[in-house]
Amino acid sequence: MAKQSSKLAARNKRITRIRKKISGTPERPRMCVFRSNRHIYVQIIDDTKHHTLVSMSTEDKEFTAEELKGKVAQAGRVGEIAAKRALAAGINKVVFDRGGNLYHGRVKALAEGARQGGLSL
Repeated sequence: MAKQSSKLAARNKRITRIRKKISGTPERPRMCVFRSNRHIYVQIIDDTKHHTLVSMSTEDKEFTAEELKGKVAQAGRVGEIAAKRALAAGINKVVFDRGGNLYHGRVKALAEGARQGGLSL
């Protein structure tokens, strides 16, 4: 097995440290964020059943970014739409899992968009 780069190893260490403390339940599922260079993805997961309840990303058909400038604004819109989908599925409280990323920039904008959409983080 090849040795991981130090940056990737540090990120994996952060992810496992966060996941030790955070777990999604049916009453309060986990809102997991994945951030790539071009897109941002969010899933609301029930860890007891290992089931994704709601998902949303910038690649989704419902997402349009014509009037939005920049990836931070797009992340905020993804958070709002994910919150609407979660409320439609009967979820109003979630545990936020930043996925090893800093709570800054696009991850913070997504969380704030979800709060504006009506979710309690």
